Order: sequence, then C-alpha cells, then structure tokens
Amino acid sequence: MPRVVHFNLPADDIDRAKKFYSEVFGWSFEKSNAPMEYWLTKTGDDNQFGINGGFAKRDSLNPNTVNTIDVSSIDEYAKKIQAKGGKVIQGLPIKGVGYFAHCTDTEGNRFDIIQFDENAK
Repeated sequence: MPRVVHFNLPADDIDRAKKFYSEVFGWSFEKSNAPMEYWLTKTGDDNQFGINGGFAKRDSLNPNTVNTIDVSSIDEYAKKIQAKGGKVIQGLPIKGVGYFAHCTDTEGNRFDIIQFDENAK
C-alpha cells in the first residue's frame, strides 16, 4: 500500500525556518543537489517511527506543506489519480532518485508521488 514517505515545508526565509525547527525540535539539515535551493531535513533517528522531509522556497508551486507518497509505478498512479478526478500537474525524473509528479486531489489539495528508481536519468 502506498505511504507518505517525505514532506516538503515551504519557507519565505529558509535560514529562519531551519533555525526555528533546529532549535525547537533538534532537526538537522543538509543542502541537496537539486537544481533549486532545497534542504533535506532529518527529523529523528532512522530507527524511530516517522518520516524526514525538506524545505524549499515558498512559491506558486509550493505554497503549503506537501506530502510525498511512494508508489510502485508513476504511470499507473498518474492514471488512477486522473481517472478519479485528481490532476497531475507536472512530472519529472530526478536523476539517481526516481520519477516524481506534482498532483492535486479532488479537493484541490496538492500532494506528490514518487517511484524510487536509482537508474532514473
């Protein structure tokens, strides 16, 4: 069954947000190799229940918190989403990670799906 595996928090001031979450919750951050400014967020020990996430600059594509759901096939789930009234906004490969798509549900809520594949180009 597909599960939420990552969250994205948008921030107007990423340094300020990192400072807040680090000081309040002890989260740590590492700059990713993404083409835009993106900070991977570690929220706890890997043996502890929970997920990690990231911070991106708030913009029209990232106005609110977004959860990413791990799926077995990006194509299969894109078709399911559209067949049930959702939308696939944009899909793209992430080199060395997998295939990714921005989507919305029937209520206009944004979520992302990812098919992990280290061979993605």
